[in-house]
Amino acid sequence: MDRRVLLSALWSMALAVVSIQANAATEPFPIAQSEIQKLPRKYRRRVVRFNGGFAPGTIVIDTRQKFLYLVEPGGQAMRYGIGVGRQGFSWSGTAVIRRKAKWPTWTPPAEMVERDMYAAEWAGGMPGGPRNPLGARALYLYQGQVDTLYRIHGTFVPSSIGKAVSSGCIRMLNADIVDLYERVQIGTQVVVQQNAARIFAADEGFLPRERNRRRFFLFPD
Repeated sequence: MDRRVLLSALWSMALAVVSIQANAATEPFPIAQSEIQKLPRKYRRRVVRFNGGFAPGTIVIDTRQKFLYLVEPGGQAMRYGIGVGRQGFSWSGTAVIRRKAKWPTWTPPAEMVERDMYAAEWAGGMPGGPRNPLGARALYLYQGQVDTLYRIHGTFVPSSIGKAVSSGCIRMLNADIVDLYERVQIGTQVVVQQNAARIFAADEGFLPRERNRRRFFLFPD
């Protein structure tokens, strides 16, 4: 592995860890970092080699493989496992993050209020908290100044990662959406692809081999 790439990955990881630790004491509700261990290995947050022709700082979502990539310099990306909508998240295209929220309020759409008694209870908005389906953070996707109504948000259900079980938005483990939230800014471009043919991503060079666990690696199991 290129030494500069390794140092860049380590620095990025260190900044994220410091930020998470600094914010943990101010969280109004607990965020369980241990839930990462409940995910299948391939959906755990990690740095991977990446070549997709996207500028550093871009979020690229592969809905078929259930991965979200935050492109970094040096031919690499931070990869997160995601859950998508039951219909495979039919929307694809390019959007921009215009709003970020911690422990966001969830306001169900009118059609959901009509068919779902639970949603109807919160027609005026559910405050952020452990029961809120948007989890610990939300990133709101816009095209121009128009809200697409799609979000990248947290979840309290680790078993939903890697599956098509949500109502349409991109969901991430709470620990992961907090990590992503701290890394991206308002104005970040988001590219959603159903068949991400432009993406080449590989773990090799960033992850330990099973037969040599004593070697250094970035994200221990």
